[in-house]
Amino acid sequence: MQAHAIAAAGIAAASARFEASARRTAADPLADLAGETVERLGARIALEANVSVLRTADDMAGTLLDILA
Repeated sequence: MQAHAIAAAGIAAASARFEASARRTAADPLADLAGETVERLGARIALEANVSVLRTADDMAGTLLDILA
């Protein structure tokens, strides 16, 4: 199902954004602390949104299978 692939790609992208921000903060903690905090919060929200899409797609597939059975 295409929704699963899109959500999985979104989860991977959000994880990469979070990790990159964490690495930048670890390398120089005071360089842009506020900006990196906002970046990590945005990545977290994107991750949660993609997980929600994945759960909804699973629920829809399950409902479809129940209807067809």
